[in-house]
This record gives sequence, C-alpha cells and structure tokens, in this order.
Amino acid sequence: MKGNEFREWSLYAAEWGADYRDTLRERPVRPLVEPGEIFKSINASPPEDGETMQAIFADFEQKILPGMTHWQHPRFFAYFPANAAPASVVAEYLVSAMAAQCMLWQTSPAATELETRVVDWMRQALGLPEGFSGVMQDSASSATLAAVLTMRERALDWQGNKKGLQGQPILRVYSSDQVHTSIDRAIWVSGIGEENLVRIPVAGRFRAMDVAALEAAIVADREAGMLPAGIIASVGGTSTGGTDDVAGVAAVAKRHGLYLHVDAAWAGSAMICPEFRHFWAGAEQADSIVFNPHKWLGAQFDCSMQFIRQPDDLVRTLAIKPEFLKTHGRDGIINYSEWSVPLGRRFRALKLWFLLRAHGLENLRTMIRNHVAWSERLAARLAGEPDFEIVTEPMLSLFSFRHVADEGGDADDHNLRLVNAINDDGRIYLTQTRVDGHVAIRFQVGQFETTAADIDTAFETITEIARCLA
Repeated sequence: MKGNEFREWSLYAAEWGADYRDTLRERPVRPLVEPGEIFKSINASPPEDGETMQAIFADFEQKILPGMTHWQHPRFFAYFPANAAPASVVAEYLVSAMAAQCMLWQTSPAATELETRVVDWMRQALGLPEGFSGVMQDSASSATLAAVLTMRERALDWQGNKKGLQGQPILRVYSSDQVHTSIDRAIWVSGIGEENLVRIPVAGRFRAMDVAALEAAIVADREAGMLPAGIIASVGGTSTGGTDDVAGVAAVAKRHGLYLHVDAAWAGSAMICPEFRHFWAGAEQADSIVFNPHKWLGAQFDCSMQFIRQPDDLVRTLAIKPEFLKTHGRDGIINYSEWSVPLGRRFRALKLWFLLRAHGLENLRTMIRNHVAWSERLAARLAGEPDFEIVTEPMLSLFSFRHVADEGGDADDHNLRLVNAINDDGRIYLTQTRVDGHVAIRFQVGQFETTAADIDTAFETITEIARCLA
C-alpha cells in the first residue's frame, strides 16, 4: 500500500465491520452453499502482479462473504459461542496494527505484565483463591495438552522429555466419556496412547464420573504395574454439559497423588456468577483449570485461560532456554512462552482488558443469567409441546431435545432430517449429538447479542419445521 491507502482501507474495513454487525439478523445463520462452490470461484493460480484493494475487497464481498457461517449472529445456537464483543474487536484492531510477538518479557513488556494482571482479575472474578497463577493460551486444546504433558512429567519424575517413554511404566489418565475430544488429542500427542485414557462410567443428571469406580480403576492399574498419572474432570462438557463431582474427584486425586486438570472451557465463564459456582465446587483443589473467555464471556477468539497451582511444574515441563531467548540483567520476570507449547504468542490480554473495562463484571453476569433463564424457558416450552421430549435437562444454558417420529419411523433419521431442515431454513443454527447411542438435538444460548425475541424465533422455527416433517 502506498501513501494514505493503509489509513483509508483500515477506516473502510472498520466501517464495513460495523455495518456487518448491524445487518446480521437479516442474514441466514449458515450459508446455503455446496461443497467446492467457493473453491471453484477463486482463481486457480496466484496473481503475478498486484491488484487494487477495490478489486480484492469486491471479491471478498462477492465470493467469500456468501460462504461464511455467521458466528456472531444472535440466533447462533449451535456448538458453543465464539463471541467477539465489539470492545474486544476494537482491541484486536490495535493488536493487529502493532503485530507484536509477545513470547518474552523483553519482546513486549506491557503485554507480559498486562497478561499477569488480567489473569489475576479473572481469578478474582471466578472466585478462585489466591495461590493460582495463570497464562493465556490460544485454546483449551493447548491448555489441556500442557496439563497432560505436565502430569506425564511429574509421574515420571521429570524423565519423559529426557529419556522418552520407551522403557517407562505404562501411564494411565482417567476421565469420563463426557470430556471434549481435545483430551483424546492431548493423550495422542503426549505419547501416552489412546488405550491408556481410562473412561470412567458416569451416572446422574449431569453424567458425572462415578467416583468409586474412578478410585477402583486407579487401584487396579497400580496393582497391574501401571503408573496412574492424572485425572481430567469435566465441567460443562460439549455434548450435553456433562459435569463431574469435582470435589469428589479431587479427593481421589489427593489420596493417590495424581495431577487433577479441570476442563471448564465453556462453563467456566458462568462462574463469574456466584450462584453457579456449585457446579465446580472443589475446583480450588485442582492443579490446573482451563476456561475460554472467547466462548461465553465475549472475548475475541483466540483467548483461553489456564490457571495453575504450581507454575514451576509447568515451566519445568515446557521451558527451553537457548541463549538468544535469555533476558540478561532482569530478575523476577515472566516469559510466558515457557508456559505454553508454542514459542510465538499474540497479545491476547489486551482484548480481555478492553472487554472487562467496557462492560464490567455485573453487565457480563446479567448476560449469562439471561442466557440461562432463556434456555430453561425454551426447554419448558418444548417439553409442553406434543411429540417433543427433553433428552437432557438444561445445564446452565445447554440442553438437548428430540422430536418423536411417526409410529414405525426411524427416530434417529427423523431427528437428523429435522436438524438439517432447521439449519437449511437459515433462521437459527443448531447441532446434533448422541445421548445413550441415540440422536438428540443440542440447543445452547450464548451469543453476546441474543435477545428474548431470538429465543421466541427459535421456538417458532423448531416447532414449525417439525410439523412440516411430521
């Protein structure tokens, strides 16, 4: 870009972004495009000469935008939210313009020190005790991998990185089947192996790990010559909100000297509301906890936070200190690249700082309380409709339901056709899951701009399309 072009197009892009947010309700949540349609519309070879920004932006609007799923749409009820509150977006403009690489204190002192402060703000907001430090990761997947690597190293007396796993005892990690698939991936990448992730049976409304079965599995593995390394507890699992008895699990972990990691990636945001903290009672006893401000709290993706009881263990597991990464003549500094798997780090703290200051905790609490209340109300309305059944009761703002198929019909196929028809309609966006082997439809409220009227639209859409399929 030459002359004032950067200024002009930056202003143009900001105006476009504001207009885009203002018109989201007029757009279908999910695009009606066929696989390969966008790919075919883009030139097969890169340009030899530069093109004008006018031409590039025109192609963005004509070819790219029609193929986007609108995650900031107020009727996005699928998956979990990936919110981007406007104050957070403004901060991201600044982060992108500065383009700092925040791997060390010396490469961006303000980024490091703001991160330290903002992590502690969130510790206080969530009601966690003093003694937890923390780091901002890109996602819960990275935080969980860091936790699994740390539990591996601690169990092996810090010899895994040095000697590898060959010749070592077989390591075992324990969780329910309600945890996110990022746990499976962490087990793969850490070298522990899929067969050594022990799935503990679940019971009760929230599909919590059977604590007695957990302890029995640990004892049996030890007697068989295996080496239990850690436990991963779930608070608000992705499928139906599966939530463990964290205090009970923590007691088992303490008795057996095991590392405990709590995955509260989605539900953790709700803990800014004191009345919801019973869902993770005992989390203060964990070795590490992850939650994603980029889900329900409103921070722009990517923005995950890992709280750690003993950061020295994490640093001992992950830190590599070649001469060119050392900061000489400074004591007591933190280099957060030693707390995470990637060396490179973005300035994530700025968007959360902007967000918390612009909204304040009380406004964020109101949003979350509304979402929970609206979800409970919708579940009750659907339960009162003929041929609808609630499969899993609301866990915070997440529940699942099913529509009863005609006599002799395939219920799973019927509900898959229903969720596909709902999504093709475009007014709302839902996803399906399986509960006890059968298809159910998930519904969660979490988008930053959702209103009670959007929940009414969801009810009308679901019931109307179900009647058409009957």
